[in-house]
Amino acid sequence: MLGRTANDLFWMARYMERVENMARLLEVGHRLSLLPHEDSGQHWRSALQSAGCEASYLANHDTFETRVVIDYMLFDRNNPSSVHSCLSTARRNGRAQRTAITREMWESLNSAWIEFSRKAADEVSAEALPAFFDWIRERSAMFRGAVLNTILRNDTFYFTQLGTFLERADNTARILDVKYYVLLPQNELVGGGLDSAQWAAMLRSVSAHRSFRWVYRDAFRPWHIADFLILNPQMPRSLHSCYAEIVQALSGLSRSYDRKTDCQTLAGSMLARLQVLDMPGIFQSGLHEFLTDFINDNSRLAREIGAAYYFNG
Repeated sequence: MLGRTANDLFWMARYMERVENMARLLEVGHRLSLLPHEDSGQHWRSALQSAGCEASYLANHDTFETRVVIDYMLFDRNNPSSVHSCLSTARRNGRAQRTAITREMWESLNSAWIEFSRKAADEVSAEALPAFFDWIRERSAMFRGAVLNTILRNDTFYFTQLGTFLERADNTARILDVKYYVLLPQNELVGGGLDSAQWAAMLRSVSAHRSFRWVYRDAFRPWHIADFLILNPQMPRSLHSCYAEIVQALSGLSRSYDRKTDCQTLAGSMLARLQVLDMPGIFQSGLHEFLTDFINDNSRLAREIGAAYYFNG
């Protein structure tokens, strides 16, 4: 496969995963902004930080008003992580590689872009936002379903998997890093306590609220939440689960091209570390430091994948 084709498939999948992540962050921010006695500005700042958009937002806006933040993260063409930009780029990459993807994959990309592009910011009222967020997530799920159900398990599939799970791991780690201060065990030791809406919001932002309740039937505990989103292999958005998928995809590429790469070694070492770590050790060494290192290593792996498979060639 040409490096340009691999690059387009990888980023097509990353951007479609980012579309869903953005919709979930916005839904959580919107829910929290409606609660009484809550600082909506702080919640929106947190959402922008999780999305990696805070600096670019502040370059153009002075306050964290609900409508302004939502428009920026949904419709702003100058924001490369807005839903508009992500759908546009994913569709452009899919169109460039139309012969490499299935009809169902292309139709899910194309129809999502056409329907979204018909929407204007002033047409989506506050009352309509929850349904609109649901629609965005559904379109991302349709694309993901098309990938899993229609594509051959060849290099096209493996590059798509890599894009999906590198983006998903990055998103989970960034949300945890932004919220790490509420996960520190000493918060409970000093009796501060956190509102259950805050805990629920964190879990909802990574699609984990109900599944967390299935696993942990007691009250929210910081070490349980961190363990669930970092080390639990059953949770499909945990760092452990994402890296299991990444290692599997890189192994598939290794078989397809009959060669092992440095990026495969790096991914394997990251997964091996997640398999032996425990939460007391992570908290003791520093949750923020662990997540910062993970985000940097995840970005490094993405660069090494690009170099190994000639994304810019």
